[in-house]
Amino acid sequence: MPGLHPDSNGSPPPSTMPSNDDVTPPPAGAVVPQLTWRTNALLFLATSASVFLTFLSYAAEPPGPAAVHAAEFTAALLSILLAHEFGHFIAARLHRVAASLPYFLPLPILSPFGTMGAVIRMRSVIPTRRALLDIGAAGPLAGLALAIPLYAWGVAHSPVVAVNAFDSGGIELGDSLLLKLLDRCFGPPVPQGMDVSLSPVAFAAWAGMFVTMINLLPVGQLDGGHVAFALFGPRQNRFAAWVHRSMLAFFFVSVGSFIARDLRAGLGLWHLGLHIQNSLFWLVWFEVLAILGSLTSPSRKRGSPEVSGEHLSVFTRGFATLGLVLLAGLFRDSASIPLWVAWFASLGVLLAMEARWGALRPSSSLLDHPATGIARLSATRTLIAVITLAFFALLFMPTPFLT
Repeated sequence: MPGLHPDSNGSPPPSTMPSNDDVTPPPAGAVVPQLTWRTNALLFLATSASVFLTFLSYAAEPPGPAAVHAAEFTAALLSILLAHEFGHFIAARLHRVAASLPYFLPLPILSPFGTMGAVIRMRSVIPTRRALLDIGAAGPLAGLALAIPLYAWGVAHSPVVAVNAFDSGGIELGDSLLLKLLDRCFGPPVPQGMDVSLSPVAFAAWAGMFVTMINLLPVGQLDGGHVAFALFGPRQNRFAAWVHRSMLAFFFVSVGSFIARDLRAGLGLWHLGLHIQNSLFWLVWFEVLAILGSLTSPSRKRGSPEVSGEHLSVFTRGFATLGLVLLAGLFRDSASIPLWVAWFASLGVLLAMEARWGALRPSSSLLDHPATGIARLSATRTLIAVITLAFFALLFMPTPFLT
């Protein structure tokens, strides 16, 4: 995804921006940063090794076939990520917005994919809503242009295996409308009691679409936030707050739906810990986006937290969220009601702090997008923006991972 571009406070206010959507050249005398590549190349090599070794560590095959499958997964996943990031990079260059080459982020073992993806740094302000749309949408659309056919090919070449729900011990990957359509069109027939075991290429494409789903969240300065701001203008800041809070609501709805299902089946609360762990994704991303917002909000860059009323530190959010995740994982098989009452009480304290000092304040500006030109998009680009945001709905996975 594109890195966060510089704060627009030093740039002209929106009313003085160009009134057309033409590509805007750099100001006269502006110094265009030299394009560097050595650090980017080293990080790419490190990420390639991280993805390869992470896949290898999970493989339950002899070393030879495992290495081949790890290489297939690595090549497919990094191809999708490269397409995504160079989509942003090329669009930025076409609009003469200074942008770095992609910085890949290795994360062996801790990430199921061996990477946290990649970012590019925007070293100048994006001057128009047209440029903002092109740069924000180019990455997801380029990545999907590769991920969709790779998944179609990969699922067509995936084996069908017997399923034992009580003995598998694996992780069930989430489904989306787009994945269901691709499975129906290209996947093999699946008899009752069987399921598709995704090939390495299909798994890599699934990972690419999962990452794209996250990037297309219409919040803050994610790709979806860029596209939505280009489409809606300053109104998007209000929409972003609603979307952000809906992620928190979705966590509680997910836990509640799992519990209701168990109660109807007469299972009581025996699997409460498991249901909390399976629903944590949206709670974690609620806090991750708040952390990103606190690091990049225009109000913060103007000086002090008092400007925006933001007093909840990155450390507090990170420590509290990590603690909740670790406890949920550690006690996932526990049915102790006092334990989970304490867990929810701790979550309540974190949310109370968010309501008093953080992202849940009515006046919070954490996820506000930097201002850009006021000229609206053309009909063609409006359609592109709508299609790009529609992909978020098509890729949406209510429960990305189910254990």
